[in-house]
Amino acid sequence: MKTRIITGIIGLMIFLPIVWIGSWPLIVGTLVLGLIGISELFNMKKLSFFSITGLLTSIMTVLIILPEEWLTFIPNGLSMWNLYFVYAMALMLITVFSGNTFTFDDAGVLLLASLYIGTGFHYFIQTAEIGFYMVMFVMLVIWSTDIGAYAIGMKLGKNKLAPVISPNKSIEGAVGGIITAVIVSIIYMQFYNPFNFSIVMIMLLAGVMSVFGQLGDLIESAYKRYFEVKDSGKLLPGHGGILDRFDSTLFVMPLFQIILLIVQ
Repeated sequence: MKTRIITGIIGLMIFLPIVWIGSWPLIVGTLVLGLIGISELFNMKKLSFFSITGLLTSIMTVLIILPEEWLTFIPNGLSMWNLYFVYAMALMLITVFSGNTFTFDDAGVLLLASLYIGTGFHYFIQTAEIGFYMVMFVMLVIWSTDIGAYAIGMKLGKNKLAPVISPNKSIEGAVGGIITAVIVSIIYMQFYNPFNFSIVMIMLLAGVMSVFGQLGDLIESAYKRYFEVKDSGKLLPGHGGILDRFDSTLFVMPLFQIILLIVQ
């Protein structure tokens, strides 16, 4: 626990200033996180990251993460998703020319990984462009959910939430996480509420994001169990890898942007 706390404090000391500064430091930092996340999935899949498939997947992930205004080098008439199709075709061709040592299953994992990680971090940047305090709102929902779920689950947890995937999580803990996130969000939005959300809207927004954050956590638990690994990586002592630390964020940030599009 001591190692986990120290790593968390050091991480925040790096993370918060970069988000506060924004601009290119934020984008470069987010790209680094995305590429580390991709490398972790390569390692879990037992594929070589330093390979043609690693290069192609890294390039595609970077293109997805980058804000649209940074993609001016893409020829007129083409979108990033046209390039994604080319990337998909390239991976499938590699299954042929590798003699199936690189399989269709491998190609599918990398396609999904680039989309999952790239889109999550893309919307992280997009949320940061609204403002530092908006990023903090979303992150506080995620962090308070984790803390509330752990604390309530330890005290009251009796009914397993997903016993096969994550046996330590309980339904009581999940509900406690949602309640904690709602309370923290209401308090936070009294000081920073740029969209003038009502109390009811704040409660609904925090509740939905808390649920999706926990689903993101469970999904990461599912694929780690499938790959038979405890953590996605070892970069963050006490926390695991980048995907361990940002599993909920990758799910919640796109959802948050979708909600903003609907309610604005």
